[in-house]
Amino acid sequence: METRAGDPGAFAHFDLNRVNSPAFVVDEARLRANLAVLADVRDRAGIKVLAAMKAFSMWRVASIVGEYLDGVCTSGLWEARLAQQSYKGEIATYCAGYKAEDLPEICAISDHVIFNSPNQLARFRPILAQQGGDFDIGLRINPLHREGEVEKYDPCALGSRLGFPVDQVRAEHLEGVTGLHFHTLCEQDFEPLQRTWNALYPTIAPWLAVNGGPIRWLNFGGGHHITRADYQRDDLVAFLQVVKAQTGCELYLEPGEAVALDAGILIGTVLDTHTNGIPVAIVDISATCHMPDVIEAPYRPAMLGEREDGEAVRLGGPSCLAGDVIGDYRLPVPCEPGQRFAFLDQAHYSMVKTTTFNGVPLPSIWLWNSADDSLECVKHFSWETFRDRLS
Repeated sequence: METRAGDPGAFAHFDLNRVNSPAFVVDEARLRANLAVLADVRDRAGIKVLAAMKAFSMWRVASIVGEYLDGVCTSGLWEARLAQQSYKGEIATYCAGYKAEDLPEICAISDHVIFNSPNQLARFRPILAQQGGDFDIGLRINPLHREGEVEKYDPCALGSRLGFPVDQVRAEHLEGVTGLHFHTLCEQDFEPLQRTWNALYPTIAPWLAVNGGPIRWLNFGGGHHITRADYQRDDLVAFLQVVKAQTGCELYLEPGEAVALDAGILIGTVLDTHTNGIPVAIVDISATCHMPDVIEAPYRPAMLGEREDGEAVRLGGPSCLAGDVIGDYRLPVPCEPGQRFAFLDQAHYSMVKTTTFNGVPLPSIWLWNSADDSLECVKHFSWETFRDRLS
C-alpha cells in the first residue's frame, strides 16, 4: 500500500499530550503559508482561486481563507449555505445531480451554478428563468483525456458520471451557458493540466466569446498540488497567462488539498496490545470512522516520527469492523497503552469525512499557531452528536 509523504513541519516539536485524543490539530501558520503560495500564483497569473470546501471545510478559519483567496467552491446546498454564512468572496456551486427544490436557494447564494449535463440544465431552465439572482450558468465537461493515476477516481474513466463528454456537446447545449468547468486531476502537478488543455482546446475554441461563442470563463477545477514543494509553479503561472490571452476568458482554479496540505495532524492513543502472529495494537483512531480514504483509496498515512528500524505493529481502530486497520508502523514511542502518536497531513479529506459508525467518538478539532504557540479547542463532540444523527 502506498505511503503518502507528509511534511511534519512545526508539528515535529508539538507536544501530543497538550490535547485530548483523538484530535485533529491544524497549524494556522502552515495554513497561511499555503494560502500565500496560492495567492501568489493567482496574482502573478491574473486569475481567480477558490478554495474547495469538499476537501477542507473548517469554517473556524474561513476568515483566514478570505484574506488570501477569491472565494470558495461548493458541492451542493448545504456547503453553499455554509459558504454564505462563513466565507468571503465568490461562491461557485457544482453538483452532479441537483434537486429542483434546492435550486432557488442555490441560485440565490451562488455566483456560478454549474450543471453536470445539458439534460439536467434543460430540465431546470423554467426554474432558472424564475430566479432573480445575479448568477452565471456553467457546464461541466469531460475532456475525454485521461490523466488519473487511479481509475475509480478518474473523472475521465469509461463510464464516469462526472461531466458531459466534450465530443457530445452541441451548440444548443450552450444556450445560456457562460462558462465551462472541468476537473480531471487528483494530487497532481502541472504537466497533466497542460496535456489536458492541449487535448481539449481545439474542441472548445469555437465556443469561446473571442471566437463568437458564449463562453466567457473557464474553471480548471481542483486536484492541483500547487503548494507541494516540488510543484512547477512558475510553469503554471506562465501557462495560465498564455491561456488567458489565448481565450480571453476569466480563469479559475479550485484547489482543495493544496489549501491545507501538511497543515494538520490526527493524534491518537494506544489502547491495548496483543500478538497474533504479529504485534497488534488497538488505538482510538478508526480508519473507517476518521480516515476512510485509508480503506477507500487505499493508502497508508505517514506517521509523525515513525522509526526506520524495529518491529512493526499493526494498528487497528476500536470499531467492530474487521477491516478497520490503518496499517503497519514502527512507532516512535513504546507500544504500550496510553502512548500518543500522530498521523501527518490529515487536515484535508479526513476531517470532512468522519462518521460516528459503531458509536466511535469523533476527534475533537484544535487550532494551533506554530508561530506563537497559541492553542484553541475549536470543537469537542459529545455523545449527543452521535445520538442526534440517528432517530
